[in-house]
This record gives sequence, C-alpha cells and structure tokens, in this order.
Amino acid sequence: DNPTLKIQIGSHTDARGTDRYNIWLSNRRVKRTLDYLVAKGIDANRLEGEGFGENQLTNECDDHTYCKEEQHRENRRSEFVVIF
Repeated sequence: DNPTLKIQIGSHTDARGTDRYNIWLSNRRVKRTLDYLVAKGIDANRLEGEGFGENQLTNECDDHTYCKEEQHRENRRSEFVVIF
C-alpha cells in the first residue's frame, strides 16, 4: 500500500551448529524471505537483508549453555524493520 517504504530483513539462527553453518543458514533464510516477498508483489528494490547467524541471540542459549528446544526456537527468526 505504501510504495516508498523499504524493508530490512535480519535473519538469525540458534547457537547449535558451527558458526559457519549458522551464517550460511541465516543467509539462506534471508534469501527465501526476500524471494517470498517478491513473489507476493513487493518490488525487490524496496527490500534488503542480512544474515546474522547466532551473533544476536535473544536469550542465554549460547554454545556453552543447555537450553530446552523452546528456548532455541526463540533464536530462529527473521526480523523486519521498516525504513522510511
């Protein structure tokens, strides 16, 4: 509805897996999110994205901490920021 807005997508993973794998996985998550939005009619020039891997966890579930599956799930996400 507002063709002047831009959207920035940041994708994240949990801390399981290697750093390299998690960067790859979050970049893949960004690409698939961008592809989905473009397929829904959003102009690709209005979109940008970045994969952060496990570098921005939302909780204490790092490589050295035991966490339940629900806690790991909180870190597997894509965040959308509207840029004017």
